[in-house]
Amino acid sequence: MGCVSSSEASPAGGAGAPVSKDKERSYAIDKQIDDDAKKFRREVKILLLGSGESGKSTIVKQMKIIHQNGYSRDELLLFRLTIYKNVVDSAQALVLALRKFKMDPTEAVNRAYAEKILEYRLDADSLTSSSPGSGLPSSSSSFGGGLSPDIVRSIDSLWHDPIIPTVLDRSSEFYLMDSAAYFFDEVKRVGSVGYIPNEADVLHARTKTTGISETKFKSGQLNIHMFDVGGQRSERKKWIHCFEAVTSIIFCVALSEYDQVLLEETGQNRMNESLVLFESVINSRWFLRTSIILFLNKIDLFKAKLPKVPLDRYFPEYTGGADVNKGAKYILWRFTQLNRARLSIYPHLTCATDTSNIRLVFAAVKETILQNALRDSGIL
Repeated sequence: MGCVSSSEASPAGGAGAPVSKDKERSYAIDKQIDDDAKKFRREVKILLLGSGESGKSTIVKQMKIIHQNGYSRDELLLFRLTIYKNVVDSAQALVLALRKFKMDPTEAVNRAYAEKILEYRLDADSLTSSSPGSGLPSSSSSFGGGLSPDIVRSIDSLWHDPIIPTVLDRSSEFYLMDSAAYFFDEVKRVGSVGYIPNEADVLHARTKTTGISETKFKSGQLNIHMFDVGGQRSERKKWIHCFEAVTSIIFCVALSEYDQVLLEETGQNRMNESLVLFESVINSRWFLRTSIILFLNKIDLFKAKLPKVPLDRYFPEYTGGADVNKGAKYILWRFTQLNRARLSIYPHLTCATDTSNIRLVFAAVKETILQNALRDSGIL
């Protein structure tokens, strides 16, 4: 007893000093491990998955708007060329569709404009444009770079031709980006001198995602790392590098794609492609402890399309008619039926271009992530 008593009572530098230092070192190591564990629980890794044009990159843009103070003027200007290309490519797709269906614009002037649109080329290097028929490039000083007044007038006039609604009713038979109508409605502003894109333009801008891009931001007590990967088939083999230690997957599905075909394979229905991809993801051995957040996206386009294009034309077993809620529930059911791994699925109806909607949805997503983190740590 005496030995124990003297050891505990001995001052620093005495016989008890090594024991005290060992305890301190052990305590420091335990504290570091505890701090690292807490930090790790606050580090959230989200993988954005989904087929091409399902809205993944738009979600990333919304995170910048909501959590990173949005886009600076210089950052907005970087989107100009993409937007110009979106406008021209979409207008040319519309003219090619007219030819495919052997239709002509109702107004004679628009037949000439259609030819002009098809010949138009955008000069990506200088943000000037040229028309092969003119023989001379348009000067950027004459219209501030980008789209010439002539092509803006041509696109705007053709867009308002009475034949266009008839063409759009057959949109499942040709490729047209979802934002085409938005940019056609805004073409005069987009083509104006000194045009600076706004955030709505940026959210509607479409460019193919290649490789993997990471976005980091802080939301409350969470440090979030969000990975956006290319949705086209050729890009999917790159996803494997992101699979380790994923906290959650946000899987994006475009509800409005039920009648559309893939950009890279025009014979394949986009919704069926999404179902195949989702099945491979949710039943993968990589995601046994991962929460799956399902964004049923483009609800606005789905609402507009469903009364015109019956869902049962593409999914004959559907019996809900033009009821938007029944249509969305049916598509959700099709996805949940593939969940053989019995993972938790958290569905949300979204409109990725609507900042207020995504702000609300992501608040719910963050709550889901926090609840799962507490459950995994044994607190819940």
